[in-house]
Amino acid sequence: MTVVNTLPRRTGFVGISAALVAFFIAAGAVTPLLPLYEKSWGFPHSTLTLAFGVYAIALLAALLVAGSLSDHVGRRPVLVGALALELAAMLVFVTAPSIGWIIAGRVLQGIATGAASSAFGAAVVELAPERHKKLGALMTSLASTAGLGIGALLSGLVAQSVPAEAAFTVWLVLVIVMAAGTVFAVFTPETVTRRSGALASLTPRISVPARVRRQFAATAPGVASVFMTTALFLGLVPIVFAAVFAAGGPVVGGLAAFVLFGAGAVVSAATSGVRPRDLEVAGDLGLTAGSILFVGGIALGAFPLVWIAAILSGAGMGATFSGTIRGLVPQVEAHERAGLFTAVFVVAYLALGVSAIVAGPIATAVGVADMAIGFGVVLALVSALALVLSLRGRAFQQRGDRSWTGVAAGR
Repeated sequence: MTVVNTLPRRTGFVGISAALVAFFIAAGAVTPLLPLYEKSWGFPHSTLTLAFGVYAIALLAALLVAGSLSDHVGRRPVLVGALALELAAMLVFVTAPSIGWIIAGRVLQGIATGAASSAFGAAVVELAPERHKKLGALMTSLASTAGLGIGALLSGLVAQSVPAEAAFTVWLVLVIVMAAGTVFAVFTPETVTRRSGALASLTPRISVPARVRRQFAATAPGVASVFMTTALFLGLVPIVFAAVFAAGGPVVGGLAAFVLFGAGAVVSAATSGVRPRDLEVAGDLGLTAGSILFVGGIALGAFPLVWIAAILSGAGMGATFSGTIRGLVPQVEAHERAGLFTAVFVVAYLALGVSAIVAGPIATAVGVADMAIGFGVVLALVSALALVLSLRGRAFQQRGDRSWTGVAAGR
């Protein structure tokens, strides 16, 4: 039976944009709740960081397999399926009796987000009013940073207010939100025509066109540092605050994530006129400075330094990732972009998931403070490498050396 489209495209744009943000709100909401689960169920730090890290690995796997599926079967079926799977994850969370269930829910959540990411991004742009296509592109770029920050902050406020019922309250609200989003997506207008090749599209494709391979390799450390910073503030900072500063209130960890992603979102939105190379250099500098300040704050027990680190690191994240994407994408053909984006996200989510998972056993073995200092040192080294490569790339471009970027200078 064919479903009749009853929603105008403008309404579809607003609703699907809200659903996209809700996906990342749900991803960020877990940050203040994990320490509460740890306290209630008594599992080690390694299990806590595993619960965080498996989300990124599952997301990456789904993105590799289903990232282009909506180009063949349509946006709406993929959106409805992903929202239904996200709803299932929320139901697992709201009824979870142990950390094993939380880990299972995080895997479901990662698969849902990975399967939906490209379909949501495309649908938002395609449903945007013709006069406001840039708004659709801006929404897709800011949804993750804004959603993660808002989710962490709101969840932290709930956890601070009603700690005994925080998890149930947060996940119940998100069950309702995802259920409403699923129903809404059923009546959202389809924006593409179905075409053959759906099964073939499930074969993972990672490709970096030859003309940008050198530049891609040079920007990879910057992408890695952005997502390692995400792992640090979303997955590790709440337990670091509790162990090092005795600032264990859930709202504190949520607020740190909100500051980080808020700074990133502001910088991303405010620097559209800055040249990509300059943006990469500034971003890598911010990430390097932020990670050094983080290490200093932990080593000296100076809480204010950690908050300054969150602001600098967040601004660096927004600048580096925006500059990287804006620098790479215009140089490749339209049919090459999906493979390029996949390559970028392989670097990104491997850095996020692996760094978080590895940090847990280290924290158990040597202590949270030493783990945090070690993580910060590694992050500083990766960010510093990214900065050196960015400066070198900008110097090549300023001399008009086409061999670096494969295109004329002055991009």
